[in-house]
Amino acid sequence: MRVLGLYVERDTPVHKLAPFTKLMYAVTSTVVTFLFPSITVGILFLVLSVFLNTIARVLKHLIALLMVVSVLSISIFLIQGMFYVGNYTPLFSLLRLTFYKEGLLRAVVLVLRLFNMISAFGILMLTTRPSDLIDDLVRRGLSPNVGYVIASVLQIVPQMLSTATRIIDAQRSRGLEMNGSFHKRFKAFLALIGPLVLGSLLEARERALALEIRWFEARTKRTFLKDFSESKR
Repeated sequence: MRVLGLYVERDTPVHKLAPFTKLMYAVTSTVVTFLFPSITVGILFLVLSVFLNTIARVLKHLIALLMVVSVLSISIFLIQGMFYVGNYTPLFSLLRLTFYKEGLLRAVVLVLRLFNMISAFGILMLTTRPSDLIDDLVRRGLSPNVGYVIASVLQIVPQMLSTATRIIDAQRSRGLEMNGSFHKRFKAFLALIGPLVLGSLLEARERALALEIRWFEARTKRTFLKDFSESKR
């Protein structure tokens, strides 16, 4: 069954961990690097997160996620290296721009935080089905209504991308040109945005009706299909 999200199907010890455990690791890893803003702590948790992603055999997908924020990392080095309020030790000059030691060290800490956060939450998102995460949280006391909202947020972008792909394929089969001049691209965009918005509204309505039919608002004790059990360790 195709899962809408970043989940990568594997059979590894990390995949078998309870979703709540992986969520707590991601939150703890992020919070600790903010409470202790040092390069050593940042490297320690980043190495641990990369190690866990390697065990889960999703390192290639993690690198793709890190590449997305690489542009932001470059901008952090540029801004902090030149304009950090604590700059006072010039390190080198490039194209008449002076970079300072304090700003670059600050940039390293910030980039390590960013990469660690992506890596830690990558463990959660790449090795956990969104539905399993919500089920585990609801089992532990989270309101089903809140769980549904979280699940919708996690799946809305992948779902819209999947819908957009189907619409593009359908429009191309009808002879719509997706490449070419700006005018042609704008016409293709109009042909895409209408069905995409209407399709999303219809899917939301169908989902609401399906939940109502299944008595989503029931106050009785709920049962769960999966049991997320693991050792105390």
